[in-house]
Amino acid sequence: MTRQTPSLARAASIVMIAFVLSRALGLLREMVIGRQFGTSPELDAYLAAFRIPDFLFYLIAGGALGSAFIPVFTTHLAEKKEDEAWRLASAIMNLVALAVTVAALVAAILAPILVRYIIAPGFQPAQHALTVELVRVMMISTVLFAISGLLMAILNSYQHFTLPAFAPVVYNLAIIFGALVLAPLPGMGIHGLVVGLVIGAILHLGIQVPALARHGGAYWPILGLDLPGVREVAQLMGPRVLGLAAIQINFIVNTALASTLQEGSVAALNYAWLLMLLPQGIFAQAVATVAFPTFSEQAARGETAELRHTLSSLLRLILFLTIPASVGLYLLRAPLIQLLLQRGNFTLQSTEMTAWALQFYAPGLFAHSAVEIVTRAFYALHDTRTPVAIGVGTVFLNILLSLVLIGPLAHGGLALANSAATILEALVLVLILRLRLGGLEEWRLLYSLSRTVLAAALMGVVISETAAALNGYSAIVLVTVNMALGAIVFVVASFLFGSEEVANIKSQISAIK
Repeated sequence: MTRQTPSLARAASIVMIAFVLSRALGLLREMVIGRQFGTSPELDAYLAAFRIPDFLFYLIAGGALGSAFIPVFTTHLAEKKEDEAWRLASAIMNLVALAVTVAALVAAILAPILVRYIIAPGFQPAQHALTVELVRVMMISTVLFAISGLLMAILNSYQHFTLPAFAPVVYNLAIIFGALVLAPLPGMGIHGLVVGLVIGAILHLGIQVPALARHGGAYWPILGLDLPGVREVAQLMGPRVLGLAAIQINFIVNTALASTLQEGSVAALNYAWLLMLLPQGIFAQAVATVAFPTFSEQAARGETAELRHTLSSLLRLILFLTIPASVGLYLLRAPLIQLLLQRGNFTLQSTEMTAWALQFYAPGLFAHSAVEIVTRAFYALHDTRTPVAIGVGTVFLNILLSLVLIGPLAHGGLALANSAATILEALVLVLILRLRLGGLEEWRLLYSLSRTVLAAALMGVVISETAAALNGYSAIVLVTVNMALGAIVFVVASFLFGSEEVANIKSQISAIK
């Protein structure tokens, strides 16, 4: 363990608690939305409309901004140049707010064309008109999220993770309010969901302001185009923006392809994607959020050996947590969806459509999680070009596979294409980073991976046999019994196989106390 481990463990645990709560509320959000709208054409319109503001957010402000801003801002703080750091933050905030506002206005004007010819060409006229209307309201949230995303990056640079981690909690609560309270009101329907989304964006931003004030945040009304830090952030953002644009284009292509299939395919694909992201968000995103500033500090100090060890340890931990989760999602997909979503307008047909996609998303869970960790190491090394180049290639492969697989597998083919492309992306990124860092303690990594796979395989056999024996029982019995038994089998098997991760998790729990 490095000297960073106890603080990392403590911070990761706090963030993981927030992420668990956020994901639990996200799951509740989907349960409420599923009950209200099922896999209806209205929900397809809502999800299609979301693609345009989501694209703008990620293109201008989202992950690209954080990955470029944190290393530069952290360097200023490490060099005791706090005044320069806050001038940089002010300039970036002003530039981002201006760019996103202009882009949102243009997108709102061009929404009919974007929806008809790019986002959802398969929609009927009424569904098209509804999608355009929803796009224009959602644009408000894009501007708010752009500013909120920068606040998150600033607070994370100060090793403050709590309020940024809880921001998605209030966001999900607002959407649940929109679905439960506003949507049933006369004349609201799916519009209530969008109003809840905008309220959630306001709260997402507002909850972080008190923490920013406690860190002595200062604001200057400047654009700062002459500041070296602004230029460096822009240079680091450039490749990352291209990469995120490619990823968002992939989502748009998937939505467009799914819009030509059976009604409800867009919604079913979305439900399956969110269920796959549930463990990914709890484990990988929490760890990656906390690890990124540490990676940046180690890289800035030239501590290559410590960076290598930290990255290898986190990769082993993430694979240990997500591989069994992949197996569980795949084997228990139908009863899990029945338990969580099948009520109200979410019918048995909705369950079958969602389960069809989830079985193809589940095998890619570990790869999505590994990419979250590995790309942060590249960004900490001020290298946004390599992961972006690999990511763009992955997106083209994903689209190609989607076009090939949509025929025989319908929307399930889109999910399988995503998993296959992401697995390849994770492997390539790990191999390149291994060369860059002079190794990744690969024998420890491979040894840990082999033990994790064996334990997960044993767990899978037990779940399969138990599920067969309990055939005919309710979904809650199938899910709870199999999840509990599967977890016990995996942990015991890992312990018997001498898994290092079991001991590491125990030591990290002790570090929190």
